[in-house]
Amino acid sequence: MEALERSKPYVLGLFRVVVGLLFACHGAATLFGVLGGPRGGEPHFAEWPGWWAAAIQLVGGALVLCGLGTRVAAVLCSGSMAYAYFDVHQAHAVLPIENGGEPAVMFCWSFLLIAVLGPGRWALASVVPARRWRRSGAGSAGSVRPGNTQASV
Repeated sequence: MEALERSKPYVLGLFRVVVGLLFACHGAATLFGVLGGPRGGEPHFAEWPGWWAAAIQLVGGALVLCGLGTRVAAVLCSGSMAYAYFDVHQAHAVLPIENGGEPAVMFCWSFLLIAVLGPGRWALASVVPARRWRRSGAGSAGSVRPGNTQASV
């Protein structure tokens, strides 16, 4: 059991990479007609919701894959898949197996899991130096770092 606990961040990192890659590929297929092309036809530029969904898939999937802004990107990706399921698939039948919504449901819950658990290992955010935040406004003399609620004087 101890070996499983030690491997958790590595498995989570691998899961993040695979899910991000698959999602980015789905977006690239829809936007650019590559990798087998889009399933339902190529959307026109800025067409709602198809083009925007594909853009979220490509950019959000790439961010999750790389581990940059992982939690925010994963929440956005999860929400877009929830929207896709309830707007597109739910109208055809109640259960995902009946309405073809299994990929939307799996991506939705996978990204929610990544958003909650974090990026795991091999995230680029872990090698990018943390930004130093400066509190602005009257009466603040010190800097505030993320996670620190009081300014140093």
